[in-house]
Amino acid sequence: MRILIASVCLCWGSVANSASLLGLPARTPVQTASGTEGIVVSNCDIASQIGADVLAEGGNAVDAAIATGFALAVTWPEAGNIGGGGFMMVAPPDQDVVCVEYRETAPSSVKADSLAKWTNRRHERMVGVPGTVAGFWLAHQKYGKLPWKRLVQPAAQIAAEGIVVDEYLAWSLNNYLSQQNIQTDNRYAEFRRVYGPPEKQFWEAGDRLVQLDLKKTLFLIAEQGPKAFYDGVIADQIVDQIQRGDGWIAKEDLKKFRAKVRPAIHGRIRGVDFYGAPLPSSGGTTVLMELRMLDELGLKKDEQHFWSADHVHLMTEVMRRAFRERAAHLGDADFVEINPSVWSDKHARALVKNINPQQATPSAEIVGDIEITIGPYESPQTTHFSVIDKNGMGVSNTYTLEASFGSGIVVKGAGFLLNNEMGDFNPVPGRTDTRGRIGTKPNLMAPGKRMLSSQSPVIIKQDGQVKLLVGSPGGRTIINTVMEILVQTLFFERSLTEAVDGPRFHHQWLPDVLRLETDPTLPENMKSLLEERGHTVSQRNDSRQGSAHSIEVDLPTGVATGVADWRRGGAAVRVEKESRRLRQQ
Repeated sequence: MRILIASVCLCWGSVANSASLLGLPARTPVQTASGTEGIVVSNCDIASQIGADVLAEGGNAVDAAIATGFALAVTWPEAGNIGGGGFMMVAPPDQDVVCVEYRETAPSSVKADSLAKWTNRRHERMVGVPGTVAGFWLAHQKYGKLPWKRLVQPAAQIAAEGIVVDEYLAWSLNNYLSQQNIQTDNRYAEFRRVYGPPEKQFWEAGDRLVQLDLKKTLFLIAEQGPKAFYDGVIADQIVDQIQRGDGWIAKEDLKKFRAKVRPAIHGRIRGVDFYGAPLPSSGGTTVLMELRMLDELGLKKDEQHFWSADHVHLMTEVMRRAFRERAAHLGDADFVEINPSVWSDKHARALVKNINPQQATPSAEIVGDIEITIGPYESPQTTHFSVIDKNGMGVSNTYTLEASFGSGIVVKGAGFLLNNEMGDFNPVPGRTDTRGRIGTKPNLMAPGKRMLSSQSPVIIKQDGQVKLLVGSPGGRTIINTVMEILVQTLFFERSLTEAVDGPRFHHQWLPDVLRLETDPTLPENMKSLLEERGHTVSQRNDSRQGSAHSIEVDLPTGVATGVADWRRGGAAVRVEKESRRLRQQ
């Protein structure tokens, strides 16, 4: 193993083209772990193990989730973060399911059209006020058991000691560093210094990445809590970085940030209780809307195929309508009045009335009163993790920097990446086009407003007990990935392992394109069968949708099974009963 400290600038030169040819690691079977003492499933084995260690020492699911989340900021910098934000669904035993919402907010100086003519998504102006540290702190204050310092210190320790780079992290870093502007623009010099391998080489599995600046930052957060981040040394570093880059965040914006505990979106479906993330996440609302429509359509399992052409057609029609409703109605509920009937059974029945079981509906036909221009999107780089403890407390957490590595801007001297979440607002008021840009009023920018998200951490309960913890990265595809897993498990009664392993597809109203993963379990002529029904189908051999690290509980036995998705790597780690006993001695 070569020991490499990421502390020198990188000059890729002629090797950049080679980096762009690096393919994703090969497909492997999903990895699972089962037990009754607790399970953690995340994108990295180190982070999952850190969370499992917390459970073994007597911490609960929230403690483990916080430790895992901080560890992912070290092990999976593409999306794990302290400079972003997200949603933590929490199901305490014998209590209501809630969402600890820590979505980023817009700086106080913005206007609705501040980004109308802006094109650089990797810029300090794209940074929303980060929420992760405040969100984890709030979750700890409400539900945690172990000391805060105990939950943050493992991440600081692995940042100092260095992490062994696996093939997924090597691929992620190499592909990002190979991009021309990342190589040459001075704005990303700190990124190259922190994450670039020395000796003008690519990262390889087995190398070691050491992050000494991030270690200092995490130790400050461990010692001082969120005060260091929002009103202390780290806050000053953030503001200095933003101002050097002509961005908008001021010190007062950081001081004002507050995470919130919000009621979950709740609905009954197929005999279970669905709990999803509330606004400003569109996920809970839209996934429930889709499930209600599919229930109304009476979707049934096909014994011959994982998905049949009938399944994909009907589900695409449901996706099309749900995403139109998302664009028309949803935004930050602190700024926009939302009619709860949007996710009701009655509304679902109305939406499916004009679905033709044999023919696609052109998206332009369901525009309604949204003005469409004939012609940004939400990045697929997010991360999700799930935790359950021995007492049945469940956590389903999704958080993100928005794009892969967020804005690409590392806070100088602090060692962490800033998000580019401002791109999740509707940038041009009134402009909705066929490429997928949305300009409807509910998600326009405003000072202190939270941008609409597609993050969809979900908790399913049956008879008052946690049955499923599901979520995924993937931008707008998150909603459909989660919905498809729930259809497989709840409607078709397949195992979570089968549901996570199987193929996925996505339609988001605009652009009017159905994107379909290639998989041997699909009929060979699936693409042509769908095209005959009027769908425009995009199917690429290298496409991968989401990475749904999820947990299923067999309620009669209490055995939980964590399933780590194969698409971007990951690990499910169980708490061993014997190791827990030994640790307590």
